[in-house]
Amino acid sequence: MFIATLLANPARADLDRTAVESLRDAWGGGEALWLNPGVAAEFSMTGVPVNRWDVWQGLQGIGVDLVVQRAEGRRKVMLLADMDSTMIGQECIDELANMAGVGARVADITARAMNGELDFEGALLERVGLLKGLPEEVIGQVLAERITYTPGGRELIATMKANGGYAALVSGGFTAFTSAVAAHLGFDEDRANTLLTEDGRLTGDVGRPIVGREAKVAALKDISERLGISHDAVMAVGDGANDLGMLSLAGAGVALHAKPSVAAQCDIRINHGDLTALLYIQGYAVGDFV
Repeated sequence: MFIATLLANPARADLDRTAVESLRDAWGGGEALWLNPGVAAEFSMTGVPVNRWDVWQGLQGIGVDLVVQRAEGRRKVMLLADMDSTMIGQECIDELANMAGVGARVADITARAMNGELDFEGALLERVGLLKGLPEEVIGQVLAERITYTPGGRELIATMKANGGYAALVSGGFTAFTSAVAAHLGFDEDRANTLLTEDGRLTGDVGRPIVGREAKVAALKDISERLGISHDAVMAVGDGANDLGMLSLAGAGVALHAKPSVAAQCDIRINHGDLTALLYIQGYAVGDFV
């Protein structure tokens, strides 16, 4: 049995009943269940329609996401999340670079690295090198003044944890940011790179080993083994090329507002919804949110 979930941006709440029921009828699905009126609805069906991606593309044009997955096992036990442009709306290294006066140069490297055009570790070291000499207190200033949280993050984590789940934040960014973000959102643990400092200023380097694509895969394996769960019980979410390893290994790999080259390699693509979409696709209704 499979479940088709249709999702709109909660800020618009414009998911149309006719659109949901027309697709349900065309695909021979069961009764439409509204998880949140105007925002999320689902129906069951016996197989995956051959025109799935054509329909997905058409719905994108009206601001609706479509996710098709197996009904069995869709509610996950663990969340493994990227931080930059996923749990928060910014790339922390770009914000630091703006403070250092090299914002445009660093942002260009970041965009190319996240799109898979550059080696992640080399791109990270090049960008961090441009931050050499930046006062350490700027990190706190960026956190206070420039970081915004993606809507739905607290609800996602609190609801999964209230249902026995575990949440880990694993970032190619920096511990100075992940520790604060993890504490704010309620993550159980966080892993990231360490910005090296000397005499209160950034040295232009990070601690080794570097947390990149393989480290995110290793985190999924390590934490799931520690929890005694299978990879299928994990939901991973990210937006960049360095997330693809964990997205492909997890039972549910969610490309959230991802770079096109990344989204193209994932079956679950959320382009219009926020982080609550990760609850709806697990079958949680808005009344179940914590």
